[in-house]
Amino acid sequence: MIRVNDTITIEDWELSEQFTRASGPGGQNVNKVSTAVELRFEAERSPNLPGPVKARLKRLAGRRWTNEGALIIQVQETRSQARNREIAETRLKELILKACERPKRRIPTRPTLGSKKRRLASKKQRGEVKTMRGKVAYDD
Repeated sequence: MIRVNDTITIEDWELSEQFTRASGPGGQNVNKVSTAVELRFEAERSPNLPGPVKARLKRLAGRRWTNEGALIIQVQETRSQARNREIAETRLKELILKACERPKRRIPTRPTLGSKKRRLASKKQRGEVKTMRGKVAYDD
């Protein structure tokens, strides 16, 4: 069981781990020991996650979210299987905590009178520059 915060806990049945061989350096050990971990969290079926948190988690997860509604986190940073498992659980916690934060509602602002006047004055000046580019008429 993983405790995310005061209200959200992840039960053991919601998580499944699969270990595979990690790519990269590791000497002879890399071909024998499965140290990379793939942590699968059944987020869509989780009764502990509220609906809005699930929606934000799905958006944050991106490609890690499967069609079945599971969140997959893959870690192969260290040569230790236990350490990779800890990193995966920590990343899952951080992702859920980030999904728990409600985004602030944006309050649209209006341009000030001074900024409107400055914009119109610069447009007028630019227009005058362009009109001065015309042909020069010689008056004798």
